[in-house]
Amino acid sequence: MLTPGRLAVLLGLLFGFTGMASSAVTVTLPEVAAEFGVSASGAVWMISAMTVALAVATPVHGRLADMVGIRAPLCFGLVAMSVGAIGAALAPNFAVLVGARVLQGLGAAAVPVLATALITARLEGAERGAALGRVAGFAATLGSLGPTIGGAVEAVGGWRLTVAIPALGLLALPVMAKVAPSGGSRERMDWTGAALVTVAAAGLVLLLQSPSTGALVAGIGAALLLAGAPLLAGRVRRHPHGFLPRAIMTNPTVLRSAFAAAAVPTCWFALLLGVPLAAASWGWTPLQTGLLMVPAAVIGFISPALARRSLARVGARWSIAIACPIAATALLVAALGAALSSPVLLATSVLLVGVAFGIGQPAMLSAVGSAVDPGERGVALGIATLVFLTGASIGAALVGGLAAVIGIPLAFCLLVVLPAAGFGALLLGGPDRVAPAATPAAEPA
Repeated sequence: MLTPGRLAVLLGLLFGFTGMASSAVTVTLPEVAAEFGVSASGAVWMISAMTVALAVATPVHGRLADMVGIRAPLCFGLVAMSVGAIGAALAPNFAVLVGARVLQGLGAAAVPVLATALITARLEGAERGAALGRVAGFAATLGSLGPTIGGAVEAVGGWRLTVAIPALGLLALPVMAKVAPSGGSRERMDWTGAALVTVAAAGLVLLLQSPSTGALVAGIGAALLLAGAPLLAGRVRRHPHGFLPRAIMTNPTVLRSAFAAAAVPTCWFALLLGVPLAAASWGWTPLQTGLLMVPAAVIGFISPALARRSLARVGARWSIAIACPIAATALLVAALGAALSSPVLLATSVLLVGVAFGIGQPAMLSAVGSAVDPGERGVALGIATLVFLTGASIGAALVGGLAAVIGIPLAFCLLVVLPAAGFGALLLGGPDRVAPAATPAAEPA
């Protein structure tokens, strides 16, 4: 029998595999670039392509779960994530590798949103809170250990074995098929709205990464963004209950919290890519680079406790406000470390951004969940997660696009603008809305 504790551990492991799908492969970028004859900044596409797919597909899986139940989208997600990981490991060229990573992201997106939904559906009260905390702890620890595990696996079996790691999630398929509930509202999905979100997000990432890929990519990105953004805005106005519900998209607390918190994964993914690129320029192996990232794994162990304490003392909004300057400091320390070729400073920067991430993500979930009515909470959290993960895509794209043009230290310095803007939005914004019967602030941690 699968006890609540074992269920939480299993879901936490699956959640961690989705994080490792990005973090574990960052240390292998130089090897990937060398094998396929692409630049180091070009190899970043295997990260940014997946994070875009992950961001866009997250609310899609949430909506599908409302329509048909948790079982089908969760099982499909595990299969797609595993097939994508195996396809990436067997890729004969870089284009196939990127396509497989997109498939992997589309599948992996099911795990974070539906793991939380499954815990909520099966457990109540103190059991639910304990299970959510356990899921978050395992996910944070595995995700943070990703670079170290990825470096160790690469040393044994090469980069292809590293990108195949998330395929282990397929082992959980029989259990998820048994314990995840089926049946939903059978309401229709707004596929047009989902497609427009995809077009706009893809355009933004292409445009940001274009400095290292040329004018053609910049033109395609600009065209997609300029076409997709106005059409998406019009879709939200005409279809208030569509893929992006108007009530959520006009909620100032949801928007402010999501966009401010999104600066944290922007910084985290910028370091996930920039630190290995800097270490590779020193001649370091993936394993050595992975060991350099160990401080983030240490923070992963204690991040749930940090989040609970911060939420209890200062609340969700000011917890995000604390995370933003910590993330900005991490970028400045990393810029100095890259400029001085200092492993100590780079390791310190990774530790700092781990603290920011551990506080910022639960705070965002708490702020958004408390700002909407209970019936809208699932949709609101899906949209907030979309914005949050888009921040990760932006971090990967900006470092990939700018590092080869202006250098890694200056790229880190320019990114400081984003957490600074998030901090300013939190300071200057009006009072937060608190909906009736909001969930306890500390539970998401």
